[in-house]
Amino acid sequence: MSGDGTHDIDRRTVLQTAAATGAFLGLGGVVSATPGREPGPKEDEILVGKSDTVGIANARSTVESALPAEASVVHENDSIGYMAVKVPDDGPSTQDSVIEQLERQPGIEYAEPNYTVEAFLEPNDPQFGDQYAPQQVRADQAWDTTMGSMDVTIAVVDQGVDYTHPDLADRFEGDEGYDFVDDDDDPAPVNNDENHGTHVGGCAAATTDNGEGTAGVSNCRLISGRALGADGSGSMSDIADAIQWAADQGADIVNMSLGGGGASDTGRNAIDYAYDNGTLPIAAAGNDYGSPVSYPAAYDNCMAVSALDENEQIANFSNVGPKINVAAPGANVLAPVPGGSYESLSGTSMACPVASGVAALGKSAHPDDTVQDLWDRLESTAVDVGLSSDEQGAGRVDAANIVDGGGGGDPGSPTASFGFSPSDPESGETVSFDASGSTAPDGGSISGYEWDFGDGSTASGVTADHSFASEGDYAVELTVTADSGETDTSTQTVAVGGDGGGGQCGAETSSDTVSGSLSGGWWGNGSDSYTYTLDTANPCQATVTLSGPSSADFDLYLTLDGRTPTTSDYDEVSYSPDSQEEITVDLSGDEELGLLVDAYSGSGDYTMTVEELGE
Repeated sequence: MSGDGTHDIDRRTVLQTAAATGAFLGLGGVVSATPGREPGPKEDEILVGKSDTVGIANARSTVESALPAEASVVHENDSIGYMAVKVPDDGPSTQDSVIEQLERQPGIEYAEPNYTVEAFLEPNDPQFGDQYAPQQVRADQAWDTTMGSMDVTIAVVDQGVDYTHPDLADRFEGDEGYDFVDDDDDPAPVNNDENHGTHVGGCAAATTDNGEGTAGVSNCRLISGRALGADGSGSMSDIADAIQWAADQGADIVNMSLGGGGASDTGRNAIDYAYDNGTLPIAAAGNDYGSPVSYPAAYDNCMAVSALDENEQIANFSNVGPKINVAAPGANVLAPVPGGSYESLSGTSMACPVASGVAALGKSAHPDDTVQDLWDRLESTAVDVGLSSDEQGAGRVDAANIVDGGGGGDPGSPTASFGFSPSDPESGETVSFDASGSTAPDGGSISGYEWDFGDGSTASGVTADHSFASEGDYAVELTVTADSGETDTSTQTVAVGGDGGGGQCGAETSSDTVSGSLSGGWWGNGSDSYTYTLDTANPCQATVTLSGPSSADFDLYLTLDGRTPTTSDYDEVSYSPDSQEEITVDLSGDEELGLLVDAYSGSGDYTMTVEELGE
């Protein structure tokens, strides 16, 4: 390994992941905007997230001291732990330069654009007719058990909801919500053309059995967080504030028929805040005709809903992918719109509140459910309608199943899942298989586990041990059977190697170590770069380890083609708040490693070791 003496004082731009923020003193549950701040999209703003180790006042002071003269803090949210910074488009500073400067500051976790979020709506010619969505999810059968409880609250974060509509008025209890667009206590639409939020609220909870218009899925309580303007768009900060507010209001479910703008740390933190405070986030997957699931639906703590048509086929406009959790009817769904009217609209925007309504019925029937209990119940009671998991997730939501006994329908299917150890066995070595991660339908149990090891051998039981006589790839199949008779199968490939006399990664090793000293800061010796040429006959893996001073923050960057890494140009990176870093890469034998040790902050000595494995 040779060092070329190159020093690099560039700094990373977006390297830190926002930590979940703790609870801080709020403003009565509503975050007020700075007077004069325009509603709607805010493309001239940056959202800045603070570390959970500093208070919002200290973070604001730090941010203000780092801003150029023409930029200013215009908004802050204590509970989620972020503030909005306005950077005039016609000023000398660019958003990128301000973001880069802010991310260098102590106590700042991230800085990012204030992305614009839009409602998911697939408009078509209105067609009035009989509803099908409540019947498709078997809400009419669930109503024999419960029609929903006013103790269960669905927060609609969207355009304003017409809480005076004859089919919605009974769902509000004199506390209609809050308008984050205009910063006031009236979350009503500004005109009848602002129909998205009202339609969404009606899909979830238009009053049933009141002699008016349509039937929503549940007769649960609604509150409206108006975060999208009349044009259907809004800022990430307004969305995040509304999500936090919904959780602080004690909402059981927050419905978000909106998305776009890519991943956002602010949005993720808001979703995590809701989930951590007992509110189940449910969001529309998006209407980009088969594209991957949009954010916020794609966040880990948010349920993503795809859209079905009247024949329980995936709607052609619906986004799909492994992030989908459940599916619901979303094509030509009839529901209220402002002014006492009704329209049929299409979109994952409609599927999302149908799923939220089913979840609300589940919470009504099972009031002691935690947020994770309700998540699991919505998935485990969903019905497989014959689509791929990328299209339907766990299946089409089912109201009769989720309330336990609304019509005696399909109880759902088990899910087969297993792991095995070791993951890279040799021929003749015992491999332990474990299917305890398999799940049963809601209220049921798994009565049988059957294994097929792909070499002619079989076994039964939740766990099994097996050895493969010769090397090769074996398709191991697990079939589980529920007490209802339903089955599910999972298959994994087990790659069995030779007997250790060659061909096993690690049969040959080579290593090299180098030491150095760095000083962070603009005038210091900020980084060292190195190259490493592969040494073993048949390289298969390499691990690079960096050990630096405990009082500093050193980071490790790697390229696979020998080019000198920078903090913005690399193939692999390891960074953490300290100076203990490690990168492991698989090798084919054609690689040359370029390595960079960067002093993000602090000073001191370091040691870097490359351990190369060959077959």
